[in-house]
Amino acid sequence: MTLPTHSAASVPSPSPSAPPAREGASLHGPVIAWYEANARDLPWRRPEAGAWGVMVSEFMLQQTPVTRVLPVYEEWMRRWPRPADLAKEPSGEAVRAWGRLGYPRRALRLHGAAVAITERHGGDVPEHHAQLLALPGIGEYTAAAVASFAYGQRHAVLDTNVRRVLARAVSGEQFPPNATTAAERRLARSVLPEDEDTAARWAAASMELGALVCTAKGERCESCPLSDRCAWRLAGKPEHTGPPRRAQTYAGTDRQVRGKLLAVLREALEPVPQATLDRVWHDPVQRARALDGLVADGLVEPLENGRYRLPGHRSFPPHQLR
Repeated sequence: MTLPTHSAASVPSPSPSAPPAREGASLHGPVIAWYEANARDLPWRRPEAGAWGVMVSEFMLQQTPVTRVLPVYEEWMRRWPRPADLAKEPSGEAVRAWGRLGYPRRALRLHGAAVAITERHGGDVPEHHAQLLALPGIGEYTAAAVASFAYGQRHAVLDTNVRRVLARAVSGEQFPPNATTAAERRLARSVLPEDEDTAARWAAASMELGALVCTAKGERCESCPLSDRCAWRLAGKPEHTGPPRRAQTYAGTDRQVRGKLLAVLREALEPVPQATLDRVWHDPVQRARALDGLVADGLVEPLENGRYRLPGHRSFPPHQLR
């Protein structure tokens, strides 16, 4: 089913909270067909990845592009093919293996999730959304993504790419709000296919469309399967009028200093003295603040005599790690 093509002046203004059911249904077929012809062959999409591979990828892909994730993901899965393999390692090894993906607290959270899966679920990533949501470090998005991509369940998987596709195709807006709103969640649920298998395919397909075609910059409308029914394109692509979009900065920030300090600790096989860390950044106040933040976040462990290391080992009963 397709929507009729309207002139810019006659395009209806769909309600973000409750678009007509037929409008949602008209999106599914074209997007899923496009996905089946154009989806990237990524390791976490292969059957052998399993639910653990999907979960690892979802942690790594948060605010990080696929090209940077791929080598780290492949090494991670080679080293820790099951949650229990990671759980029996020190949490600092997860931080070390995280490398330069950024936002290293994700490594600690993934390690914590692996421990909880080992303790509570016999080493298998749970299937039910509520159980996934109860794991440490798992929010609504990640729980829905794992349930959908790993287990083929019907959930609204609402990442930045999907939000942008829905904002443009249905709501007629160039960009979604800076933070996910209740109206966006209602919109995502309202266009979700009723059939579980179709819903899971729609979740993956709409995400891929946002990543490859309906991008934040340089959208390729000529290649989009929704170009003939996209409310934003049919309205003449009006400019964004909401709050300014947040631009991420890195150079000179505490994030950069934290990254430099962690890089030294990741490379070190022994605890690192304060004097070594002092050499990574010229501003002693900012350097101290960044180091204090790493300690507070559990990413760095202070030892006696002014030495530091990645966080140490937490032991578990052997029967929980088999």
